[in-house]
Amino acid sequence: MTEGATSRSILVTGSSRGIGRAIAERLAVSGFQLVLHCRENLAAAEEVRAAIVNAGGVAPRVLRFDVANRAECAAAITADITAHGAYFGVVCNAGLARDGAFPALTDEDWDTVLRTNLDGFYNVLHPAVMPMIRRRAPSRIVTLSSVSGITGNRGQVNYSASKAGIIGATKALAMELASRGITVNCVAPGLIRTDMIHGAPVEEALKIVPMGRVGEPREVAGVVNFLMSDEAAYITRQVIGVNGGMV
Repeated sequence: MTEGATSRSILVTGSSRGIGRAIAERLAVSGFQLVLHCRENLAAAEEVRAAIVNAGGVAPRVLRFDVANRAECAAAITADITAHGAYFGVVCNAGLARDGAFPALTDEDWDTVLRTNLDGFYNVLHPAVMPMIRRRAPSRIVTLSSVSGITGNRGQVNYSASKAGIIGATKALAMELASRGITVNCVAPGLIRTDMIHGAPVEEALKIVPMGRVGEPREVAGVVNFLMSDEAAYITRQVIGVNGGMV
Protein backbone atom coordinates (compact mmCIF):
# COMPACT_ATOMS: atom_id res chain seq x y z
CA MET A 1 0.00 0.00 0.00
CA THR A 2 1.27 3.50 -0.84
CA GLU A 3 2.08 5.46 2.31
CA GLY A 4 -0.89 7.64 3.24
CA ALA A 5 -2.95 6.26 0.38
CA THR A 6 -6.08 5.84 2.47
CA SER A 7 -6.26 9.64 2.91
CA ARG A 8 -6.04 10.19 -0.85
CA SER A 9 -8.99 10.04 -3.20
CA ILE A 10 -8.78 9.39 -6.94
CA LEU A 11 -11.54 10.01 -9.46
CA VAL A 12 -11.46 7.52 -12.34
CA THR A 13 -13.83 8.42 -15.16
CA GLY A 14 -15.37 5.61 -17.16
CA SER A 15 -14.66 3.15 -14.37
CA SER A 16 -17.72 0.93 -14.74
CA ARG A 17 -16.07 -1.37 -17.28
CA GLY A 18 -12.99 -2.20 -19.35
CA ILE A 19 -9.73 -0.37 -18.74
CA GLY A 20 -11.37 2.06 -16.33
CA ARG A 21 -12.63 -0.73 -14.11
CA ALA A 22 -9.21 -2.41 -14.11
CA ILE A 23 -7.60 0.90 -13.14
CA ALA A 24 -10.04 1.48 -10.29
CA GLU A 25 -9.62 -2.03 -8.92
CA ARG A 26 -5.81 -1.80 -9.12
CA LEU A 27 -5.74 1.56 -7.34
CA ALA A 28 -8.03 0.16 -4.66
CA VAL A 29 -5.50 -2.61 -4.01
CA SER A 30 -2.96 0.16 -3.32
CA GLY A 31 -5.30 1.53 -0.67
CA PHE A 32 -6.62 4.63 -2.41
CA GLN A 33 -10.12 5.96 -1.84
CA LEU A 34 -11.76 5.56 -5.22
CA VAL A 35 -14.40 7.83 -6.73
CA LEU A 36 -16.02 5.78 -9.47
CA HIS A 37 -17.81 7.29 -12.45
CA CYS A 38 -20.34 6.19 -15.03
CA ARG A 39 -22.44 7.96 -17.62
CA GLU A 40 -25.57 5.80 -17.57
CA ASN A 41 -24.92 2.29 -16.26
CA LEU A 42 -25.13 2.87 -12.53
CA ALA A 43 -25.64 -0.86 -11.93
CA ALA A 44 -22.26 -1.61 -13.50
CA ALA A 45 -20.57 1.04 -11.37
CA GLU A 46 -22.18 -0.40 -8.25
CA GLU A 47 -20.86 -3.82 -9.28
CA VAL A 48 -17.33 -2.39 -9.36
CA ARG A 49 -17.93 -0.74 -6.01
CA ALA A 50 -19.04 -4.08 -4.52
CA ALA A 51 -16.05 -5.89 -6.02
CA ILE A 52 -13.66 -3.39 -4.43
CA VAL A 53 -15.33 -3.67 -1.03
CA ASN A 54 -15.43 -7.47 -1.22
CA ALA A 55 -11.70 -7.48 -1.98
CA GLY A 56 -11.05 -5.51 1.20
CA GLY A 57 -10.76 -2.06 -0.35
CA VAL A 58 -12.08 1.24 0.93
CA ALA A 59 -15.72 1.69 -0.13
CA PRO A 60 -15.75 3.96 -3.20
CA ARG A 61 -18.10 6.81 -3.93
CA VAL A 62 -19.97 6.70 -7.24
CA LEU A 63 -20.64 9.72 -9.47
CA ARG A 64 -22.90 9.73 -12.49
CA PHE A 65 -22.49 12.32 -15.26
CA ASP A 66 -21.69 12.66 -18.96
CA VAL A 67 -18.10 13.80 -19.51
CA ALA A 68 -19.25 15.49 -22.73
CA ASN A 69 -21.66 17.68 -20.76
CA ARG A 70 -19.73 20.56 -19.23
CA ALA A 71 -22.45 21.64 -16.83
CA GLU A 72 -23.02 18.09 -15.55
CA CYS A 73 -19.29 17.59 -14.96
CA ALA A 74 -18.88 20.86 -13.11
CA ALA A 75 -21.92 20.27 -10.92
CA ALA A 76 -21.08 16.67 -9.97
CA ILE A 77 -17.35 17.16 -9.43
CA THR A 78 -17.70 20.44 -7.54
CA ALA A 79 -20.34 18.96 -5.25
CA ASP A 80 -18.17 15.92 -4.52
CA ILE A 81 -15.11 18.06 -3.79
CA THR A 82 -17.15 20.39 -1.58
CA ALA A 83 -18.41 17.43 0.43
CA HIS A 84 -15.23 15.37 0.62
CA GLY A 85 -12.26 17.58 -0.24
CA ALA A 86 -9.96 17.91 -3.25
CA TYR A 87 -8.83 14.86 -5.14
CA PHE A 88 -5.31 13.55 -4.82
CA GLY A 89 -5.61 12.19 -8.34
CA VAL A 90 -7.76 12.14 -11.44
CA VAL A 91 -7.67 9.53 -14.18
CA CYS A 92 -9.33 10.78 -17.37
CA ASN A 93 -10.26 7.45 -18.91
CA ALA A 94 -13.81 7.83 -20.24
CA GLY A 95 -13.97 7.84 -24.02
CA LEU A 96 -15.59 6.36 -27.08
CA ALA A 97 -15.02 5.63 -30.77
CA ARG A 98 -17.20 6.09 -33.85
CA ASP A 99 -15.09 4.53 -36.59
CA GLY A 100 -15.54 4.89 -40.32
CA ALA A 101 -13.82 6.13 -43.45
CA PHE A 102 -13.47 9.92 -43.33
CA PRO A 103 -15.85 10.67 -46.24
CA ALA A 104 -18.51 8.59 -44.50
CA LEU A 105 -18.20 10.26 -41.09
CA THR A 106 -21.27 12.22 -40.09
CA ASP A 107 -21.29 15.47 -38.16
CA GLU A 108 -22.54 13.46 -35.18
CA ASP A 109 -19.67 10.95 -35.50
CA TRP A 110 -17.15 13.77 -35.39
CA ASP A 111 -18.81 15.88 -32.70
CA THR A 112 -19.64 13.00 -30.35
CA VAL A 113 -16.08 11.67 -30.34
CA LEU A 114 -14.41 15.07 -29.97
CA ARG A 115 -16.84 16.25 -27.29
CA THR A 116 -16.44 13.08 -25.26
CA ASN A 117 -12.74 12.38 -25.65
CA LEU A 118 -11.18 15.83 -25.99
CA ASP A 119 -13.73 18.20 -24.46
CA GLY A 120 -14.02 15.65 -21.66
CA PHE A 121 -10.41 16.48 -20.71
CA TYR A 122 -11.42 20.08 -20.03
CA ASN A 123 -14.83 19.29 -18.59
CA VAL A 124 -13.46 16.89 -15.97
CA LEU A 125 -10.17 18.54 -15.07
CA HIS A 126 -11.20 22.19 -15.06
CA PRO A 127 -13.35 21.94 -11.90
CA ALA A 128 -10.82 19.61 -10.25
CA VAL A 129 -7.51 21.41 -10.77
CA MET A 130 -7.89 24.55 -8.62
CA PRO A 131 -8.93 22.51 -5.56
CA MET A 132 -5.86 20.32 -6.22
CA ILE A 133 -3.65 23.41 -6.29
CA ARG A 134 -5.18 24.69 -3.05
CA ARG A 135 -4.33 21.36 -1.36
CA ARG A 136 -0.69 22.49 -1.46
CA ALA A 137 0.37 18.87 -1.59
CA PRO A 138 1.58 16.51 -4.33
CA SER A 139 -1.17 15.38 -6.69
CA ARG A 140 -1.47 13.22 -9.79
CA ILE A 141 -3.31 13.48 -13.11
CA VAL A 142 -3.24 10.66 -15.66
CA THR A 143 -4.96 10.88 -19.03
CA LEU A 144 -5.72 8.03 -21.40
CA SER A 145 -4.84 8.54 -25.05
CA SER A 146 -4.21 5.78 -27.60
CA VAL A 147 -1.63 4.54 -30.03
CA SER A 148 -4.03 5.99 -32.62
CA GLY A 149 -3.28 9.44 -31.24
CA ILE A 150 0.42 8.90 -31.88
CA THR A 151 0.43 7.18 -35.27
CA GLY A 152 -3.03 7.90 -36.66
CA ASN A 153 -5.19 5.00 -37.78
CA ARG A 154 -7.19 4.28 -40.88
CA GLY A 155 -10.91 4.69 -40.25
CA GLN A 156 -10.31 6.67 -37.07
CA VAL A 157 -9.71 10.26 -38.15
CA ASN A 158 -12.07 11.56 -35.46
CA TYR A 159 -10.74 9.23 -32.76
CA SER A 160 -7.08 9.86 -33.69
CA ALA A 161 -7.68 13.63 -33.65
CA SER A 162 -9.23 13.48 -30.18
CA LYS A 163 -6.52 11.26 -28.75
CA ALA A 164 -3.70 13.34 -30.28
CA GLY A 165 -5.34 16.40 -28.74
CA ILE A 166 -5.27 14.73 -25.34
CA ILE A 167 -1.51 14.24 -25.67
CA GLY A 168 -0.96 17.92 -26.47
CA ALA A 169 -3.25 19.07 -23.69
CA THR A 170 -1.57 16.74 -21.20
CA LYS A 171 1.90 18.03 -22.03
CA ALA A 172 0.79 21.67 -21.76
CA LEU A 173 -1.02 21.14 -18.46
CA ALA A 174 2.02 19.33 -17.07
CA MET A 175 4.10 22.44 -17.75
CA GLU A 176 1.58 24.63 -15.92
CA LEU A 177 1.27 22.42 -12.85
CA ALA A 178 4.82 21.11 -12.38
CA SER A 179 5.84 23.83 -9.93
CA ARG A 180 2.83 22.92 -7.80
CA GLY A 181 4.00 19.33 -7.36
CA ILE A 182 1.18 18.04 -9.56
CA THR A 183 2.33 15.52 -12.14
CA VAL A 184 0.41 15.14 -15.40
CA ASN A 185 1.12 12.12 -17.58
CA CYS A 186 -0.53 10.25 -20.41
CA VAL A 187 -0.91 6.50 -20.97
CA ALA A 188 -1.45 5.45 -24.57
CA PRO A 189 -2.77 1.88 -24.90
CA GLY A 190 -2.62 -0.15 -28.08
CA LEU A 191 -4.73 -3.21 -28.79
CA ILE A 192 -6.30 -4.05 -25.42
CA ARG A 193 -8.87 -6.76 -24.67
CA THR A 194 -12.00 -4.66 -24.11
CA ASP A 195 -15.41 -4.25 -25.73
CA MET A 196 -13.87 -1.75 -28.16
CA ILE A 197 -12.09 -4.48 -30.11
CA HIS A 198 -15.17 -6.69 -30.53
CA GLY A 199 -15.79 -7.05 -34.22
CA ALA A 200 -12.43 -5.49 -35.12
CA PRO A 201 -9.97 -7.28 -37.43
CA VAL A 202 -7.77 -8.31 -34.50
CA GLU A 203 -5.72 -10.92 -36.36
CA GLU A 204 -4.83 -8.36 -39.02
CA ALA A 205 -3.94 -5.78 -36.38
CA LEU A 206 -1.69 -8.24 -34.55
CA LYS A 207 0.60 -8.31 -37.59
CA ILE A 208 1.98 -4.93 -36.52
CA VAL A 209 2.26 -5.83 -32.81
CA PRO A 210 5.80 -7.18 -32.23
CA MET A 211 4.68 -9.07 -29.12
CA GLY A 212 2.00 -10.79 -31.22
CA ARG A 213 -0.81 -10.64 -28.68
CA VAL A 214 -3.60 -8.46 -27.38
CA GLY A 215 -2.87 -6.56 -24.16
CA GLU A 216 -4.91 -6.96 -20.99
CA PRO A 217 -6.64 -4.13 -19.09
CA ARG A 218 -4.63 -4.99 -15.97
CA GLU A 219 -1.43 -4.19 -17.89
CA VAL A 220 -2.65 -0.65 -18.51
CA ALA A 221 -3.88 -0.41 -14.93
CA GLY A 222 -0.45 -1.32 -13.60
CA VAL A 223 1.14 1.63 -15.37
CA VAL A 224 -1.51 4.04 -14.08
CA ASN A 225 -1.04 2.66 -10.56
CA PHE A 226 2.69 3.35 -10.79
CA LEU A 227 2.11 6.91 -12.01
CA MET A 228 -0.10 7.51 -8.97
CA SER A 229 2.55 6.22 -6.58
CA ASP A 230 5.14 8.13 -4.56
CA GLU A 231 7.85 6.57 -6.72
CA ALA A 232 6.56 8.49 -9.75
CA ALA A 233 6.88 11.94 -8.14
CA TYR A 234 9.57 13.07 -10.64
CA ILE A 235 7.77 11.82 -13.74
CA THR A 236 5.62 14.35 -15.56
CA ARG A 237 4.76 15.44 -19.14
CA GLN A 238 5.34 11.90 -20.42
CA VAL A 239 3.40 9.66 -22.80
CA ILE A 240 3.80 6.00 -21.89
CA GLY A 241 2.77 3.45 -24.48
CA VAL A 242 1.24 0.12 -23.50
CA ASN A 243 1.10 -1.39 -26.95
CA GLY A 244 3.32 -4.47 -27.26
CA GLY A 245 5.91 -2.54 -29.26
CA MET A 246 3.63 -1.11 -31.98
CA VAL A 247 5.47 2.23 -31.80
